[in-house]
Amino acid sequence: MKIYGNQQRDTHHTSPSAALVEVTRGGLVESLHRGCIAAVDARGELIASVGDVTTKTHYRSAAKPFQAIPLVAAGAADHFRLTPRELAVAIASHSGEAIHVSAVASILNKIGLGENALLCGAHMPFDTAAEKQLRAEGRQPSTLHNNCSGKHAGMLALARFLGEPIEDYINPSHPIQQQIRVTLALFADIPVDEIAIAIDGCSAPVFGLPVEAMARSYAQLVAVRQTEIPDNLHGSAQRVVRAMLEYPEMIGGTSGRLDTDLMRVARGRIISKVGAEGVQLLGVLPRPDYPHGLGIAIKIEDGDTRRARDPVVIETLRQLELLGTDELAQLDRYAHSIIRNHRHLEVGEVRTCFKLL
Repeated sequence: MKIYGNQQRDTHHTSPSAALVEVTRGGLVESLHRGCIAAVDARGELIASVGDVTTKTHYRSAAKPFQAIPLVAAGAADHFRLTPRELAVAIASHSGEAIHVSAVASILNKIGLGENALLCGAHMPFDTAAEKQLRAEGRQPSTLHNNCSGKHAGMLALARFLGEPIEDYINPSHPIQQQIRVTLALFADIPVDEIAIAIDGCSAPVFGLPVEAMARSYAQLVAVRQTEIPDNLHGSAQRVVRAMLEYPEMIGGTSGRLDTDLMRVARGRIISKVGAEGVQLLGVLPRPDYPHGLGIAIKIEDGDTRRARDPVVIETLRQLELLGTDELAQLDRYAHSIIRNHRHLEVGEVRTCFKLL
């Protein structure tokens, strides 16, 4: 059975993209990763870009902050006394470590549901140590280990609070999914009916928008008081941003996760959220050189999630002068990589090759 969401399938991809990363071997460029980048402020002004930023793609997990805002705005987070750490895991693509599993279990306990209520499916933890421990104990992963389990627990909490059915909480027509879609449209400043709907890896709805609109949504998220977003959403947006900044280890993991390491290094100035298929969204809080904040959306055309996306993120922040020399040095492991053969000889490298305009 194939499920594609409620939009007509678009089988054509015609948007021109730019070369962002080149993979060398010896003196030759052997491969290219192409894509587009948009940097937009809260006024909607395109500050810098490369490639065609009207390209439409899915947020994937980068939509999670907006999926959590209705949980706060409706009063459900306060009603169930969710902690900032638990709110953070509701925004996370977590590594399935004990801190994540226990936080999701706590949310479910507070709303009176068990893990069998989660409709995200199960997969092995992203964290290597957590995966090894499960295997050593002869246990299979549960839905709690799914990197999207926190998001699903948050959706269940909202449904519970509103008295809506929980059995089909991920149905795109479910009232809480409709609330999420309207919230996303507000922050992206795009008509609701122009948002493409499909099904994510965790079975929840996923949203397709132009890359430029995705960037605008993050700019308005981090500078919400400078926008025309309804006042009743201001505090909710700020709480979501604050949870990400205060508990970056809940958004990704305790080690080897770009989102977590970047937010730690930036010390409260940047929020970061990955999405599958080469998507990354960043929100730069207002500062003297960017008084209206900044939203940055990155899409790697071939869907690469490590070799290309990570160095593009770091190079984008470097070109926009959003990180200092010492901060860039702390993130160097994500900035570039050396290609070694089976004898561990250095035979090439992966390096960025774009300039934001």
